Amino acid sequence: MNTQRRRLMQTGALMGLMASAGLISQAEAAAWNKAAFEAKSIDDVAKVLGGGAPQKSDQVVLRAPDIAENGAVVPVGVETNLKATEMAILVEKNPNAMAAMFIVPAGAEAFAATRVKMGQTSNVYALAKVDGKWLMASKEVKVTLGGCGG
Repeated sequence: MNTQRRRLMQTGALMGLMASAGLISQAEAAAWNKAAFEAKSIDDVAKVLGGGAPQKSDQVVLRAPDIAENGAVVPVGVETNLKATEMAILVEKNPNAMAAMFIVPAGAEAFAATRVKMGQTSNVYALAKVDGKWLMASKEVKVTLGGCGG
């Protein structure tokens, strides 16, 4: 229960900060995709996001370490040269698969980076929505010290 409260407070603070900085509107901050972030599996996330099952593509690049020494702060990034409208980072074996979601403003480069928590070695997926379809890249990241309660 405490982790849910912490996650809610972090998400609320982040959305408020982004809205105040003009990165997203108040309406977008209020309409974040709660169902996608609560989905337990990669397939469930794909259903919620729509656009069909993600297709592997060499046009989407996932930046992540081969080995993460601390699962609490794993640096990951997604980028593409295509005109993506949204991007996402998913961690297969986390309690909730969706780790991050990004909206790409028109005319902006499709690049995002963040740090995610990983409780164990897992496949990490980088998704980019291009022309209404999700494209993806994946990579296994080995975790030597757990970050989700491990």
